Amino acid sequence: MLKIIANITLFISLILLTSCSDKYPHALIITETDTIEFELYVDRAPVSAANFMLYCFEGRYRNASFYRAVRDGNQPDTVVKIDVLQGGLFEDDHPLILPPIRHESTKETGILHKDGVISMARNEPGTATSEYFICIGDQPALDFGGKRNPDGQGFAAFGKVVNGMDVVKRYWQMPTNGQYLDPQVRILDIILVD
Repeated sequence: MLKIIANITLFISLILLTSCSDKYPHALIITETDTIEFELYVDRAPVSAANFMLYCFEGRYRNASFYRAVRDGNQPDTVVKIDVLQGGLFEDDHPLILPPIRHESTKETGILHKDGVISMARNEPGTATSEYFICIGDQPALDFGGKRNPDGQGFAAFGKVVNGMDVVKRYWQMPTNGQYLDPQVRILDIILVD
């Protein structure tokens, strides 16, 4: 546990140094056929960005997947609908999952759930670990005060797709069984490039 805390502390320190430059760090999601590039808002969402970067740096996303596509046709019983593509380690008890992080709401960061924004999936505030989602179109119901989650705290956005949004939309439109992609899209790795 002390090693994990030390790694997170190191990453937050690196992020604070990185945020002094004009350029955000980037990450590449590499699947068997495509690459999606993100910029990570380390200055505005340091906890969430550091968490994501630590998973990348330690190779914890190797052989992860995009596994969930939420869209109008597969959420018939939900009043507040959203459009997102979700990925990560998929299993709640996966051996590579790190401890949960503090919730950084959009009220705190100012990063709204616009088209292409990447955000941490969660249950209760402070339970986010390895799972993330990408917004398809603007999703204000996921912001602080939004109605998607009854607690009104929204979700923790921390970056945005800068290349490959066409790929994200193609994956999001793939066949599903309920909300789950069938088959899943295998992620070979997510790597940091800056």
